Amino acid sequence: MALTNNHHLLSLSFFLLSCFLATLITSCQGDYRLWQDEYPFIRRASLFSSSRSTPSDGGKKKYDYIIVGGGTAGCPLAATLSQNYSVLLLERGGVPFTNINVSLLSNFHLTLADTSPSSASQFFVSTDGVFNARARVLGGGTSINAGFYTRASTRYVKRVGWDAKLVNESYRWVEKQIVHEPVFEPWQRAVRDGLVEVGIAPNNGFTYDHLYGTKVGGTIFDKYGRRHTAGELLASGNVRNLDVLVHARVHKIIFDTTGLIPRAVGVLFKDENGAQHVAYISKRRRSEIIVTCGAIGSPQLLLLSGIGPRADLEKLNISVVHDNKFVGKHMSDNPLNSIFVPFSTSVKQSLIETVGITKKGVYIEASSGFSQSPDSIHCHHGVASAEIGQLSTIPPKERTLEAIEAFKRNKKDLPHEAFHGGFILEKIARPKSKGQLVLNNTNADDNPIVTFNYFSHPRDLRQCVKGIRIVKKLVRSKPFLNFTKCDKQTVNMLLNMSVTANINMIPRHANDTKSLKQFCKDTVISIWHYHGGCHVGRVVNTDYEVMGVHRLRVIDGSTFLESPGTNPQATVLMLGRYMGVKILRERLGTSAGL
Repeated sequence: MALTNNHHLLSLSFFLLSCFLATLITSCQGDYRLWQDEYPFIRRASLFSSSRSTPSDGGKKKYDYIIVGGGTAGCPLAATLSQNYSVLLLERGGVPFTNINVSLLSNFHLTLADTSPSSASQFFVSTDGVFNARARVLGGGTSINAGFYTRASTRYVKRVGWDAKLVNESYRWVEKQIVHEPVFEPWQRAVRDGLVEVGIAPNNGFTYDHLYGTKVGGTIFDKYGRRHTAGELLASGNVRNLDVLVHARVHKIIFDTTGLIPRAVGVLFKDENGAQHVAYISKRRRSEIIVTCGAIGSPQLLLLSGIGPRADLEKLNISVVHDNKFVGKHMSDNPLNSIFVPFSTSVKQSLIETVGITKKGVYIEASSGFSQSPDSIHCHHGVASAEIGQLSTIPPKERTLEAIEAFKRNKKDLPHEAFHGGFILEKIARPKSKGQLVLNNTNADDNPIVTFNYFSHPRDLRQCVKGIRIVKKLVRSKPFLNFTKCDKQTVNMLLNMSVTANINMIPRHANDTKSLKQFCKDTVISIWHYHGGCHVGRVVNTDYEVMGVHRLRVIDGSTFLESPGTNPQATVLMLGRYMGVKILRERLGTSAGL
C-alpha cells in the first residue's frame, strides 16, 4: 500500500476528514426556484403580527397547534396537522434554500467552517471531550446530516407499541417526497462486497428495511447531489392553515398555573432583531403546544420552562411548574470509532450508503472522497478544524494565537493527495452507557451542559472491540485491494494514525494501539445519533404528552430509549407524520390524514 512517509500529514488529513465526517452535517435543499413561491407561509419572525386575527380572539391570532422546532419531526408534523387545523411552526434557524454550501453534497463539509450565530449548525463539545453539533436551520438534522435513510426494525416498532400499518404508511409518505436510491459508487460497492466476504451476510441489496446482513439504504440526496430535507415536506401542508416563522428563538413555554394542573397556553420567543413576542394556542379543548426541538433542544426547553428536577431549576431561579427528576436524564449517544484508509487512487465522494448490520450489536458503515476540493484544504474550518483541535496536544500556556496561525500555514502546504481516502465506521447499536443534560444558564441560545459517559458500561466496550476487529478484517478483504492493498502491518499503521489524530479532546494513552479497549475509549467520536432526556414513561406518556401538565407534548428523538435502526433519520421523519395523522384521527375519525 502506498503511504506517505510523513505520518504527520496523514494524521492531519485523518483529523480533517474524520472531524468533518464525524459531524456529518450538511444543510441542503435541491430546488433553485424562488423558495418564496413554493413556501409563501414562511416568514421571518420579525413579521409576526396579528394581521390574521379577528375581533373575536381579542386582536391576537390563536392557533390550534404551536410546534416548537422546524426540524426532522416538526416539519412533517406541521404539514400533517395543517390539513385540518391552524398551525404555527417556530424555527430558531433560517431557511436552507439559498446557500449553495448548504445545498450540495460536494460542498457539505464547508458548512462547518461557519461557526457564526447564523450558522446552520451549532457547535458544542460534550463534557466527555467529544465534538458535537446541533442543527440550527429549517429541516433540522435532515439539513446537516449524511443523508442516509433506513427504517427501524419491525421488532423496534412492536416494542415501542406503534401501529405497524400506520408506521409503514407514514414511512411511505416521507419516501415519496424526499428519499432516493443512491448513486452506487465503486468504493461503496467494495464496502458492500467486503462486508459480505467477512461474514456480514446475506447481501440484501437496496432496501429501506432493517435486515441482518449487508444492505444499501436510501438517501435524501438525489442523483445530482442535491439534498432534500424535511423542510420540503411543508409543501404538503395547507397554506391557509400554516404559518412558519424562521429566526424565532423560543425561550420558554408559558403556563396557566391557576388550576390544579398547569396548562400550556403559549410560547415566548425572540425574533432576529431581538424583539420579544408571545404566541398563544386557542382555548379550544384539544389545542396544544408540541415541542420538536431534538434530543438536546427539547429537554433544554422543558427545563427553561420550569419542568424538571426541582433542585436544578431552583439553582437557576427558574420557577418550578412541575417537578420531574427525569428531564434531561438517561441520555445516550451511540459511540462511533473510525479508521481512515488512504487510497492508492482518487475516488468520487460518497457519504453513507452501505451498512453492515451484525448480530454482534455493531453497525459498519463507510464514506469516501471526503474533502478533496482545494477549498477544503486551504480554508479555515472554524472551531472544529485541525488548527483548533491540534491545541489539545499543546500545553495550555502555549495555546497562543501564534501557534494557531503557524499550524494554519503548515496546513496550506499539504499535498492534495493526502486528502484521498475513505472511512470505515463502526457504531455501537444499543449503548448501555447513560449520561445527562443540565442547563448551563437560562439563555436559550446557549448550549446546555451534556455528558454521555461513553463506554462507562463494560458491555459497550466489548461491543466496540468486536466492531474494530470486523473493520480490521474488512480493510484486508479482496474487494478492498484495488483501493488500499492493506496487509496486517498496514492495518496496525492505520490504527496508529487514528490514535495520533486529533479527532476529539480526550487524552491519549501509551497502550492505545496495543489495547483495542483503550483505542475505543480514546478515539471515540459522535455520529450524532444521541437520544433520550424526555423518555416515554418518565417524562411523556405513550401519546407523547408531557406528564404532570396539560396541552403539551414532545415528539422527537428525545423520547427514544434507543436509536432506531442503523440511523434514526427515517424514523424521526416517520414519527412526525405518524403522530400528526394519529392526532387528526383522534379528533376527526379514522379516515383523517389520508
